[in-house]
Amino acid sequence: MPFPAANQLQASQHQPKHYGITSPISLALPKEADRVLTQKLCEALKPYGVFEEELELQRRILVLGKLNSLVKEWIREISEKKNLPASLVESVGGKIFTFGSYRLGVHTKGADIDALCAAPRHVERSDFFTSFYEKLKDQEEVKDLRAVEEAFVPVIKLSFDGIEIDILFARLALQTIPESLDLRDDGLLKNLDIRCIRSLNGCRVTDEILHLVPSIENFRLTLRAIKLWAKRHNIYSNILGFLGGVSWAMLVARTCQLYPNAVASTLVHKFFLVFSKWEWPNPVLLKQPEDCNLNLQVWDPRVTPSDRYHLMPIITPAYPQQNSTYNVSVSTRTVMMDEFKQGLAITEEIMLNKADWSKLFEAPNFFQKYKHYIVLLASAPTEKPHLEWVGLVESKIRILVGNLEKNEFITLAHVNPQSFPGPKDSEKEEFSTMWVIGIVFKKMEGSENLNVDLTYDIQSFTDTVYRQAISSKMFESDMKITAMHVKRKQLHQLLPNFVVPKRRKHSSDGVRLVTDSSLDLSLDGDSSMSVPSPTAAPKTCSLIPASSPPRHSPPAPPSGPSDAQATADGPGGTLEGTKPPMPRPTLSRPSFSGRAVSCSPPSNGSHPKKRPMSPQPEESDKRPHLDEDGRLDAATSGDVMAVGSTGSAPLADPSSDEEMRDSQGEAKVETESKEPNEDEQAVTQVPISQRISSTDLSDGPPLPANPIPVVKNSIKLRLSR
Repeated sequence: MPFPAANQLQASQHQPKHYGITSPISLALPKEADRVLTQKLCEALKPYGVFEEELELQRRILVLGKLNSLVKEWIREISEKKNLPASLVESVGGKIFTFGSYRLGVHTKGADIDALCAAPRHVERSDFFTSFYEKLKDQEEVKDLRAVEEAFVPVIKLSFDGIEIDILFARLALQTIPESLDLRDDGLLKNLDIRCIRSLNGCRVTDEILHLVPSIENFRLTLRAIKLWAKRHNIYSNILGFLGGVSWAMLVARTCQLYPNAVASTLVHKFFLVFSKWEWPNPVLLKQPEDCNLNLQVWDPRVTPSDRYHLMPIITPAYPQQNSTYNVSVSTRTVMMDEFKQGLAITEEIMLNKADWSKLFEAPNFFQKYKHYIVLLASAPTEKPHLEWVGLVESKIRILVGNLEKNEFITLAHVNPQSFPGPKDSEKEEFSTMWVIGIVFKKMEGSENLNVDLTYDIQSFTDTVYRQAISSKMFESDMKITAMHVKRKQLHQLLPNFVVPKRRKHSSDGVRLVTDSSLDLSLDGDSSMSVPSPTAAPKTCSLIPASSPPRHSPPAPPSGPSDAQATADGPGGTLEGTKPPMPRPTLSRPSFSGRAVSCSPPSNGSHPKKRPMSPQPEESDKRPHLDEDGRLDAATSGDVMAVGSTGSAPLADPSSDEEMRDSQGEAKVETESKEPNEDEQAVTQVPISQRISSTDLSDGPPLPANPIPVVKNSIKLRLSR
C-alpha cells in the first residue's frame, strides 16, 4: 500500500499545468479528423511562402553567429580601451538576442530579423552608434548600413549577407554578460535607462509568450495561418490602427491557453470563435500583471485615464505591461470584428468538410467593397527624401482616419494597409506613394440635402504631418500631400491593373489625368505590409487619360440644413510673424471633380478675413480626441471648422454624379468642380488656442513658436435623396 505522500506526488504529476488567467474552456484531445485537417492546413499554407527552406534557415543561423562574434570582439576592444583588467576582458561577454517573428519561429521567406545587442555596464550607447557602427561598416558582407539614433527605440539597420537585420542596444547593469542570461528576469530592469528598457521589451515579451503556451509547435502553425489570413484580408498593420505581429501572436497564445490540447486546425477555428464573441474593451491577458516596484508606467485603466479609452486592449505579458493596440480606432475595430465573424463562418464550413482551407486565405476585393474612397498621395522630388516622407505620412494616417470617424456623416473609414506607387508625371521626375481609404457615409433619412465637408478633417491631418516634418528638420521643398475623393468606378484609372482591372467600357467623367502617365506596379516594399500571394508577378500598365475635357458645372440646388458645415466665406491669408520660406501650394496632377486637396506648406500672404461661418469653441462638439500617444482623450473637444475656399453657392458637376444604392433607397452625390483661384490658394494661420485638432490629434512634438500655416482648399460632397 503506497504512502499518502506518494499518492499526492502521483496526483500532482498527472494534474495538467494551468496556463493563463482562467481555466481552459476545453481539455479535449485531438481526433484523427483534426490531425487530417491540420495536415491539409499545412499544405494550404505552402503556396504562400510562409515556410522557409532548411537551407535558408541555416544561412540565417550562420549570419547571426557571425554577428554575435562581432559583438563579443567589439566589447573586448572597448573593454581594453577602458583599461579593464585582462582577466575580466576575456570573460566580459556580450550577446545578440533575437525577438519578433524570427524568435517566435514564424518568420517567412525573406523576412528581416529583429535583434538586440546586450552589453555590460561599461559599454555606452554612444559606443554602439560610433565604434560598433564603424566595425559593421568594415565588414564586406554588410550593405545598406544606417543608424537611427534619435528614434523612439534607437536602432542600427543593415543587410548582412543579403538578410535584413534591425539591431537594438541595451546596456545592462552587469559587469559581464553570461551566455545563459535570461532576459525575462525583472531584476535586469533596475537602474536602466528608459531607452534600454524599451529595447529589452521586445525580447522579454517574445520570450514570455513562448513560455505561456502549452505547445510551441501548435502555437507556431496556428500563428502562421492567422498572420497569413490577416495580411490577405488587409488587417495586418499596427501603424495604421490594425494589429501588428506581436498582437496577433498574443491572441493566438490566448487561444492556445483556452484549448491546451488542441491541434492547429482546431485552434484556428477556436481563434475565430473566441474573438468574434469577445466583449471589447475587456483586455486580453496572458498572465496576471505583476508590479515590480520599479516605478515604470504600466497599462492600468484604474490609474491612467487615457487607458480607459483604448478600444481593443491586448496587454503584453512582460513588465512593464503595455497595450500593444493603442492605435486601434472605431473603424479598424469594426473592420476586424467583421473579419473575425467571416473567418468563423468559413472555418465552421471547413470543420464540416464543406470548404477547403484555401477559402480562408482568399483575399477580399477592397476596391469593390465601398462606393467612395479617399486617395492619399505623398510625393517628393527624389528617392531618399521620398522614403522618409512616406514613412512619416504613413505613421500619421491613423490620425486622418480618426478625423474622418468623427465626421457626423461618416460611419466608417477603412484604410488599406497596402500602398501603391502614385501616377508618374511625364513632365518632371517625382516619386509618389498612394494609400486608399474606403468611406461609408451614413444612410440618409427623409429628403434632406446634406453638405459633407471633409476639408477640416484632412487639413488638420496634413497640418500635423508638416509640423512634424519641419520640427524634425526632415522637410524639403516640393514634399507634398494630396487628398482626393474618388468613386469606385474611377479607381481603375489610378491603381495598377492587377489590383483593379480596367473596364472595357468605362466613363472617365470627373477624372482629369495627365496623358502618357504610367504606373509602376510594384507593391510597397515594407515587409510588414507585404501580402504573400501564390499568383505570378504583375505586369505594368498605364493610366487611361480623360476621354473628354472638363465641363462647366451648372449651379447646384439649394443645400440642406447642414450648409453651415459646408461653406465658409472669405479668402485666406496669413497672420504676421516669421516662418521658414516655402513654395506656394500647387494642385497635384490627378484632379477628381475639383476635390483634390494639395497640401504644401504655403508662402506668406495677406491677413485673413474673418470667417463668420466658423463656430466658436464653446459651440464645438464634445468628442474624444487622440492624445500624443494616439490614445483617445475625452477631456478635449473638437472644433467643427469649415475651411472652405468658396464664398458663393457650391457648384455641382453632372459628370461626377453617381447613384448610391442601399437598402433604404437611392442617394446621389453631387460634388464641387471649381478650381481654386490665386486668392483661394491663399493661406491662413490659426492661433494655437483655436487649433485644438492640431494639438490633440498629433502624436508628434508640440507646436513650434510660429505655427505652420493652413492651406485653404476644400473637399466637399453634397448628399441628397
